[in-house]
Formats: sequence, structure tokens, C-alpha cells
Amino acid sequence: MTFEAVTAATAVLPRTSPRSAAFGSAIGTTIEWYDFYLYATATALVFKPLFFPNISSTAGTLAAFATYAAGFGARPIGAIVSGHLGDRVGRKSVLVAALLVMGLATTAIGVLPTFAQVGVLAPALLVVLRLLQGLAVGAEWGGAALLSIEHAPPGRRGLFGSFTQLGSPAGMLLATGVYYAVRSLAGDDAFLSWAWRLPFLLSIVLVVIGLVVRLRLEDAPEFQAVKQRNEVARLPVVEVLRTQPKNVLLTTGLRLSQIGLFVLLTTYSLTYLQGTFGKQSQVGLVAVMVSSALGLITTPLWAHLSDRYGRRPFYLFGAVAGVVALVLFFLAAHSGSAVLVVLAIVLGVNVAHDTMYGPQAAWFGELFETRVRYSGASLGYQVGAVLSGGFAPLIAAALLVVGGPWLIVVYFGVLAVLTFASAFYAKETAR
Repeated sequence: MTFEAVTAATAVLPRTSPRSAAFGSAIGTTIEWYDFYLYATATALVFKPLFFPNISSTAGTLAAFATYAAGFGARPIGAIVSGHLGDRVGRKSVLVAALLVMGLATTAIGVLPTFAQVGVLAPALLVVLRLLQGLAVGAEWGGAALLSIEHAPPGRRGLFGSFTQLGSPAGMLLATGVYYAVRSLAGDDAFLSWAWRLPFLLSIVLVVIGLVVRLRLEDAPEFQAVKQRNEVARLPVVEVLRTQPKNVLLTTGLRLSQIGLFVLLTTYSLTYLQGTFGKQSQVGLVAVMVSSALGLITTPLWAHLSDRYGRRPFYLFGAVAGVVALVLFFLAAHSGSAVLVVLAIVLGVNVAHDTMYGPQAAWFGELFETRVRYSGASLGYQVGAVLSGGFAPLIAAALLVVGGPWLIVVYFGVLAVLTFASAFYAKETAR
């Protein structure tokens, strides 16, 4: 088919404006990440006493973080299934299904019986629902990122792709903000008794809002043209692994330091700070809320700069800066100063992390051709999330018992080296 024929075919297809696509991606990922991070916050604050009460404090913490890791383990499966459907059927359909699964699983957590009520069935059901969350978020990111960048104006894929990334700080801000408000208003006793359920039950309302927005979107002409020409891949995951294995491996490596730093500073830090500031302290939640609010500015800022100066320089900087930021966090945690803790987490999240996270959607999408882009970008993104983000809190908790916080820094340093090397060898795509 000639270029003129492709242009004529796509001209009559339904159009979604770049801004509508970006907004639809942002609102959907915000809800998805609200649900996902809600679990992370509850893991650090309430799941141990409610679902693992009859074991030691250390073992309970490890068990709670193991259920957290289970959600990450399901993400590559979600990526494979959604990648296949997204590259064959379309991005929009997969995104709608992912939002429904996530919302229903999160709402169900809000009505779960505890260990005191049904015994070991309670943590078993918790793991099942966490796995469903993992499947949903494994499907979400790739479709939302592609919806943004495939509708983006030329030369602005970094900026428009960052609207997908905004779902992470917005979801984290919403999750920690709701938890902070509920905990403050209800008090510690009522919070552990029943009020912890309220943030999970709120999910069903947010899902309805997200569906109203997403059902109005359409796939980009770029992808619809592939379908018009009957060029969709028969087995997209198999094809991308056969034709572009290097880029799948590199995108996996690009995720390691980025997601590892994020979960250490926003999830594991909540547990660690309870040990240094006391169990009633909310300094960790406040720091995460501040960094999440700033992330709404810093994420698109770094992405916009990557459109001008390239994706690679910011990633190289972020990988190195992340190690420094983690060291500063542990020093701040033992200083007794809440202000230093907030500053350390802001430096780690909004500078070191966001320089990598902002340009990420554009860079991952640009490394793969349209017909296998959903599968390729999702695989690298989610496998990297499992290898690093899913196990980082669990590994950190174990290393703390064995040798203290500096072993955690060494562990993270290895992740940073792998990400630095991946950024160095990945193709620069900004121009």
C-alpha cells in the first residue's frame, strides 16, 4: 500500500487529540497506581498485625513484604497477555479491562476478613487479590504509554509520554494522602480496627471516573494504519523476542535502578523510619506526600528536557545520583531530623528518580516498532519491575537484619551499575 493510500485510510478513522490521549492516560494510570500504592502503604503500616499477627515482628514484616512482591511477580504475565492483545486488538480495549480488574481487586481488599476472623485464609485471599493487582498493572503501563506517545506531536513524545508517568506520583500522593487523612481522623485504634478499609473501598468510585474518560478514547492512527494494512503481528511477544531481544534486555536494565530507588524510598522507608522515629511517627508518609506532589512538576520537566537534550544523559545522571540519595536517606533517618528525612527523599525521588522516570515512556516506546511496541515496551518495563522493585523491600529488610543499612546501599549500587550500562548502550531516540 502506498503512503497516499495509508494517509487516506487513516484520515477517516476516529481521532483522539494529543491532549485527550495524554489526559486519558494520566487519569487511568493515576487510579491504577492509587490502587497499587495503597497496598504498598498498607503493607508497611497495617498488614503485619492484621494478617500476620502470630509471628515475630521481623518475620511479620518479611511476610507482609512478600505479599507485596507477589504483585510484582504477576506483572510480566499481565505484560505478556496485554502485549499480545494490545498489539493485535488495540491499546484502548486492554486499558479498559485493566482498569476494571484493578478496581475490583482493590475494592475486594477493603472487605477482606482478617487473620483473627478466618485464620490463614485471610493472608491467602490477600495474596490472590495482590496477584490480580499485579496482572492489571502489568497490562496498564504499556497501553497508557503508547496511547500518549503515539498521539504526541513530532518532537514532543517525551513530554506527552510523561503524562502516563504522572500517574505514579499522582497515585502515590492520593494513596498516602488518603491514608494520612483517615489515620489522623480515626486515630490509631480505629484505624487498625476498621478505618484502614476506607481507602480501598474508595477505589470503586475512582474506577467509574476512569472508565468514563477512557471509553471516549481511540487508538492512534499510527496503530490503526497497521491494522488497516493487515500487518499486525500474529504472535507479538514471540516476534519481539526474536527480532529485538537486545532492546527488551536493555529496557529491563533501564528499569532496575529507577524502580528499585522508588520503592526503597517510598515503601521500605515507611517501615525503616518507624524503627528510627517511632511507630507513631508519620514523617515517612509526609515525606512521600511532599515528593509525590513535587513529582507532578519534576516528572514532565525532565521529560520535556529529554526532548531537547536526549534521553540518555538524564538516565546516566539518575543512576549515579540514586546511590548518593540513598546514602543521604539513611544518614537523615539516623539524624533525628524530620526535615532532613523529607529533603533526602525529595532529592532521591524528584531529582535522581524522576530524571529517569520522566523520559522513560517515550524512550521505551521509541525503541520498538509499532506492530510489536506494546509487547516489547511492556516486557522490559515489567520484568525489570519484578527483578528490582518487587523484591527490593524484601531484600532490604533481610539485609538490614544481616548487616545493617549499608548492605542495602551496596545492593542498590549493583542495580545502579546495571542501569547505567543499559543507558550507555541503548539507542538515543529523542531526535
